[in-house]
Amino acid sequence: MHVGGVAYNGHAVKLIGWGVEQIGSEKVPYWLGSNSANSDWGENGYFRIIRGEDNCRIETYVIAGIMRV
Repeated sequence: MHVGGVAYNGHAVKLIGWGVEQIGSEKVPYWLGSNSANSDWGENGYFRIIRGEDNCRIETYVIAGIMRV
């Protein structure tokens, strides 16, 4: 789980899933995201961030598309 570091402005990420991680006796919900940086960043280019607390405003600034078939 990301707990700190440098904040970047003007950056986009893609949320690709979600899950729950057991940390001690606590279950922590998270979003799974993909970063535009290479695979040397984070967890092979991916990251987990706590879900439901709007950390880094990840739940505020959301853009989603609807596919037309």
